[in-house]
Amino acid sequence: MESVRAVLVDIDGVLTVSWRPLPGAVEALREIREAGLGVLLVTNTTSRTRASIAGTLAQAGFPVAAEDILTAPAATAAYLAEHCPGARCALLNSGDIAEDLEGVTVVEAGDTGSVPDVVLVGGAGPEFGYAALDRAFGHLQRGARLVAMHRNLYWRTAEGLRLDSGAFLAGLERAARVEAEITGKPARAFFASALARLGVGAQEALMVGDDVESDVLAAQRAGLTGVLVRTGKFQEETLRAADGTPDHVIDSVAELSALLRESAQQ
Repeated sequence: MESVRAVLVDIDGVLTVSWRPLPGAVEALREIREAGLGVLLVTNTTSRTRASIAGTLAQAGFPVAAEDILTAPAATAAYLAEHCPGARCALLNSGDIAEDLEGVTVVEAGDTGSVPDVVLVGGAGPEFGYAALDRAFGHLQRGARLVAMHRNLYWRTAEGLRLDSGAFLAGLERAARVEAEITGKPARAFFASALARLGVGAQEALMVGDDVESDVLAAQRAGLTGVLVRTGKFQEETLRAADGTPDHVIDSVAELSALLRESAQQ
């Protein structure tokens, strides 16, 4: 590991579970900041805006503000502005993220006008019923592009693993014979955007996550150092079946400062 100047940290499953801090997580983030490292929280969470996430984390004691967070919805807004400006989007998502979709035109589900230009898939929840999925399938059949904020199959809550939109996305892709354009993790552009915000090169940053594929291996393919934590959605069988090997595996984010110190001494 070369000299580290910045750390990208996933939120759900790394710092919190069901928005409650994991043991040692608040202290770990404070230690990283006190070490003078740049910090950016990068998340595929699609149920809350950056401001809402920052407020919840700050109340729990984390030293974080909205500008310290990059969400999949915010990255999606930038992606749409660049690749399909002015597109009318049919949004399938659980939660109100309008604030982070600045500049994106979202059509209402009952809009009987022309076919939307884009079917935009966020995170799963009660809204992912048959009617909504079938409506999205119809739009895709009629030529709409499929853009998804992530491919997460599940996430960890206090009650256990919960199904996420990646499972539905795979069905839409296969049924409509299209391939989704991914804007959040594990997209290389998402990591590039995070690095640009921090003003560092890939070789100067590391990514800490609980998803071996979308967080860690995707970051490593983008040139970052990957650190997998054994919290959140982590499962040993998923690690064994992964399409690669993480640079580092630690029990929790509480061990990150020690890892950084050891690496600096090598």
